[in-house]
Amino acid sequence: MSIRIVRLGTPRAPDEGLRVGTVRRPPRGVPKTEFASQDWYDVWYPNLAPSVETMKQAQEAQKEESPAQWNAFVRKFKAEMAEPDASRSLDLLAALSHGASLSVGCYCEEESKCHRSVLRSLLAERGAKIVD
Repeated sequence: MSIRIVRLGTPRAPDEGLRVGTVRRPPRGVPKTEFASQDWYDVWYPNLAPSVETMKQAQEAQKEESPAQWNAFVRKFKAEMAEPDASRSLDLLAALSHGASLSVGCYCEEESKCHRSVLRSLLAERGAKIVD
């Protein structure tokens, strides 16, 4: 039992379990009935996605390849995840990772330039059992 950090839309690992989409918007052009069968996600949970403003900040940091801008994004996103609802959600996922298999993910190609890298560290801080 564990939690995986994944890129949405990629093939699932055999024991991946429930896939949670921590994205602001659903995949474009994909009917809701096909989200799971096309390996996007089983449950959409935008509560753990950056706000629109923060997401734009991350995209700008990626485009300009600016470590300072990326660090500013990370600080802002961590502040959003410290809010009570998001914090409780992270606590829940961390606890579930010890008794169930699940995954959380985003569309970004490279995890190191994606909010899911921050989610990975926040879940690890809460004691989540994380599989690479």
